[in-house]
This record gives sequence, C-alpha cells and structure tokens, in this order.
Amino acid sequence: MEITRKNFKQRLNFVTESINSADFLAVDGEFTGLDSNNGGHAMPFDTPEVRYQRVRQGACDFLLLQFGICTFHYDEAKMLYEARPFNFYLFPRPYSRTGPDIRFMCQSSSIEFLASQGFDFNKAFKDGISYLTPGDEANLREALQQKHQQFSQFSSPAFVTPDGVSQGTSKGPVSIPDEQKEFIKEICEKVSDFIEKLTEDKLSLPSCNGFQRKLIYQSLRAQFPSGIHLETQTGEKKERHIVVTRIKSEEDMKRREAEKQAAEVADLDNAVGFTKVIRAISQSGKLVVGHNMMLDLIHILHQFFYPLPESYEEFKDMCMSAFPKMLDTKLMASTSPFKDRIMSTVLADLQKILENKPFQKAQVEIAEKFSKYTTEKGPLHEAGYDAYLTGICFICMSNFLGTFQNPSQDIVPPSSPLVQPFTNKLFLMRVYDIPYLNLGGQDLTPNRDHVFHLTFPKEWKTSDIVHLFSPFGGSQIFWLNDTSAFASLHFKEDAQKALQSLRQPGTVYTIRTFQQYQHSKEGGQMASRKRSTTSTENNIANKKRKSLNVEAAPFVSRSITPPIPEENTENIDEPNGKHTDNTKAMETESSNVEDKKAEQMFVEPEVW
Repeated sequence: MEITRKNFKQRLNFVTESINSADFLAVDGEFTGLDSNNGGHAMPFDTPEVRYQRVRQGACDFLLLQFGICTFHYDEAKMLYEARPFNFYLFPRPYSRTGPDIRFMCQSSSIEFLASQGFDFNKAFKDGISYLTPGDEANLREALQQKHQQFSQFSSPAFVTPDGVSQGTSKGPVSIPDEQKEFIKEICEKVSDFIEKLTEDKLSLPSCNGFQRKLIYQSLRAQFPSGIHLETQTGEKKERHIVVTRIKSEEDMKRREAEKQAAEVADLDNAVGFTKVIRAISQSGKLVVGHNMMLDLIHILHQFFYPLPESYEEFKDMCMSAFPKMLDTKLMASTSPFKDRIMSTVLADLQKILENKPFQKAQVEIAEKFSKYTTEKGPLHEAGYDAYLTGICFICMSNFLGTFQNPSQDIVPPSSPLVQPFTNKLFLMRVYDIPYLNLGGQDLTPNRDHVFHLTFPKEWKTSDIVHLFSPFGGSQIFWLNDTSAFASLHFKEDAQKALQSLRQPGTVYTIRTFQQYQHSKEGGQMASRKRSTTSTENNIANKKRKSLNVEAAPFVSRSITPPIPEENTENIDEPNGKHTDNTKAMETESSNVEDKKAEQMFVEPEVW
C-alpha cells in the first residue's frame, strides 16, 4: 500500500492497528547516499565502534526518502502469515519559518541507482510525508503555546498580528515608506468596500511579503478597530496572504481566534507526520526484522528520534531503548546452520534460495488491498517490497530451525527461544573477523596481532606485497588506497617473526602492527569520546560486564528442549573449514569443554 502525505492522515489508524496486531514486522529504507567522503567508507578491520562512527557520519549527511514496513500476522486457522506491506514516501518539508529546514547531501551513485530502479523523486519531494524529531516537536509546541497565550493578555485577541507579534509589546507603529503608501491605500479601500457591501464573509488580500503584511495589519487595525478579523494563510504555491473575515461581536472574534489556534495545533500534528508511525513501532515492542539493517536503524534513530550520540555505548543504549527486539536476516543467513546451505545473502537471491530444499517456501498471503506485491515478481529496491521479502526470508529461516527439533516444529514463532540467539545483533559488512555488532552485550574483540599496516611506493602491485610476506606462509591483502594496505598472515604464529624480519632500516616501505595503526588514526578520537562519559558510568558498566571470552561461541541457545538427536546434528555443531567467505577467516577454538559437550544448535562459525 503506497502512502504519501495525500492519504497519510486517513491511513494512519490502520497502519498503527496493523503494527500493534502483528506478530512481527519487517522494515527497509532507501537513502540519498550511503557513505561519506570523510572517512565514511567501510574498512576491512573496522571495529564495531569505528564502524558506527563511519555510518553515523553518513546518516547525518544523507536523507531517508522512502521507508517500507511489512507487518506479518499469523492466522492459526489457515496456518499461514498474512502480510500487509506499506510503502511510505518521506520528505522533511519545513513546518513553518521557525521550524527546522533540513539540509542534506546526495551521492550520485545512489541517486543513479534509485533512478534506474524507477524511484519517483517527484513523488518524494512533492508528496513525501513530513516528520519531526521529538526535540523539534517540543520546541515548536512551546513556541505555539507562547503565541496563543499572548491573546489572553489583551481584551481582544485581535491585538496579536497574523504573524504572532503582539502590538502590546511593540515599540510603536512602523512608518509607512513612500513607495508602500499607494499599496496600503489600495488595501484599505478594498477592505472598506468589503465592509460596506455586506455580500461576502471573507476577503483574500493580494499575496505580499512579511513587511507589507505588518503594514497592512497595523493600518487596518487603526482604521477598522472592530468588525473584522485578520489571519495570514499560505497558498498552494507557498505564497502568503491575509484573509479578512467579517465579525459581529467580541465573542465572534474570540471564537474565530479559537478556531485559528485549533487549526495551528492540527497543522503541527500533521507536521509530526511519519514520526507517529515510528513511535508506534517502538511502543509496540514487536520484533523488528531488517536485512543488513545497520544503516536503516541509524537513519531511523537520527531522523525520527534524537541526534546520534558520539559515544558508541550510548548509541547501543539508544537502540535498545527505541527497539528492544531486532533481528538482521543477513546475519542470520551468514550463521550456522544456514551459512553452509546459502551461497548468496543478497536479499533477492536469499528469498529464492529459501524456497528450495532443504528449506521450505513460506506460507504467506497478501492481505486484501495489498495486491501489488508477489514473491515471483515485484519492484525490487522499493522499500515496501524489500521489507516484504525480508519478512518472508525470516519466516523461512525460522521454520527451518524447527526441523532440528524432536518432534519437528513446522512453525517457529518470532518469540521462540530458537530465534533468540540471533536477536539484537547487526551484520557488519566487509569486516575481516568481526561478524556483527552486538547491541545487547559486549562486542567481539579478536586478536589481530597477525595483521599489519603497510605503506609503500605508488608503483607497487598486489604481487609485490604478496612476495614480501611469502617467506612467512603468505597473507591476505586488503588495499586501503594507492600507497597503503593491510596484510593478514595466514599463519598467525609467525606474526612476530615476520615483523622482526620485515622491519629493517632503509626499506622503501614501512610496516607497523594493526594496534599501532589503530592507535595513531583512531585512538585519540576514541579516547576523547570515552572521556566524555563520566568515570562513574564507566565503572558501573565495567562492573556489570564480564570479561569477554572471544573464543566462546556467542550463538548458543541453552533453552532448546528436547536435545537434538544425533542423526539430525550433522554439520550443525561443527563448522567445517571448507566454507569460504569473501572476508576470509579468523579461526577460533573453544576452550570451554562443557560448551563443546553441550547441545549447541546456534554456534557462531569458527570461519567467517
């Protein structure tokens, strides 16, 4: 269902009801850009904190233009899900002259991509739904309340100008410049004729600028102290003009002012717009599913909640406060028991793979009035459709987990313990050895002693770097720019030997450990951000959190009963080293014997 500002008000209650009655919902967004030139690009050895800082910068620069929500409602009688996909066009048009006037950037590759997919930019800019952050809304409501309170200070509310300026606080009337005298004279004559003829109830004066409106107001008030009410209105083309209304008494004047104030409050409510939908999602507490959803989440928080904090820990707290239950289907598809059975985690590919064995096609039907989408054919990269596909992928993978139960479980609800190990973890793209950002706990901190940062002449090729490390078992190369790269040794135990051998005086290259590189480039900034939080908060956080065992398997569900039978556990507990990922691998070994013996259904792969 497509929703713009033309039908948003009429559809809002239905959207809210769909959210509140859903078993879970899926989301997706389309943006004017993805990453910032100033350090916004994803790098292979980003930590979750560094990645957040990169994406945060982009979220502050770009704009979310289209947002998709698909609610999924399980029908026990039919034993299937009913899907209600909504596709919202968004645009932060200014509510008033005092409201926020958003500046944003566009990334040419992103705009070109959206255009190639048929994105309707005219619809977004012309009919996009407005929105306000809670802070902006509070400021505007306070200003409006102060404006309305001015009326109660005078015997007649008409003492306040249409622009909200009280004549009681004015320094005096403004002198009419010579070039404006003829214009004001004509206006006064029009109003005089309007009052005498008694044929019309309203008179719309010509559009004019703010200074002219002030002159009109003070001149008409002086010449016609009673009998008329003045109000500034805005036309379809944003032109502003004064409307003169005939009144019969002081009570009539107050009634008209009350109606005007109510209309202004309603206008502000309309300006809050799409933020009401996001609040409904947050307040529902429902599981929110996304695909590679880190960027979506950060944009949602930035545009509809509060400014993104500099502190990474504060960001995680903000996420959990806004959406206490989230799940990333890209991470789920990249994790046992799925990763060995799924060759591509691109959304469209993933949906098709999950329709075939060993998986089973999701039983989903589109609700009435939502017939635009089907799984066989749909507008890929339209946010509503992508949200719909994301939800279908989640259903397929969740139900697949049920096949390992004894007895087998055909339908696995989103609240099932089988799903819990995947919640509140966001997939990290292009990161060498950290698969996810953990919103609900401490992030993984892998050992990177075998990773080196090199700088070298511009003429160097990949073969030159490979040759440099060939005596030490070879390496994986990650280019940063024309003169620098990361090199990760295949044999970690040779790291110190390689560093001692290669760090020689007089070489055309320089080599340093990853820790030295990280400290020089990011350590100062990170230390500054950490110092911005109080030492008390840090001490409390450190006391509450146990030290992280990097070698432990974080994706372990211990609430699954009964245990998985032996014949059904093949390739589930044991990561096989044959799987290759584009980001290569960091091998970890569990040192916890009891963990190894336990029934571990969702074990994070040892090889990423």
